[in-house]
Amino acid sequence: MTQLDVEASSSHDERLPYRLLTGPDDRAFCERVSAALADGYRLHGSPSATFNGERVIVAQAVVLADRVDSQGRLQ
Repeated sequence: MTQLDVEASSSHDERLPYRLLTGPDDRAFCERVSAALADGYRLHGSPSATFNGERVIVAQAVVLADRVDSQGRLQ
């Protein structure tokens, strides 16, 4: 199964303002979300979950905290 994960370069200047993290609902997914939060991203919206017939697949959008206005919109 292919995981969709829009990831930016490690360079701060090249980080994407929006990322959608997806994958199996496991520790590795939680670690990826935690790493994004530690890198200056914040959660955006509610997480999503679905069952693919074998396991639960989850998704969480994150946005760069310094690229979001007071209304929660990307700048």
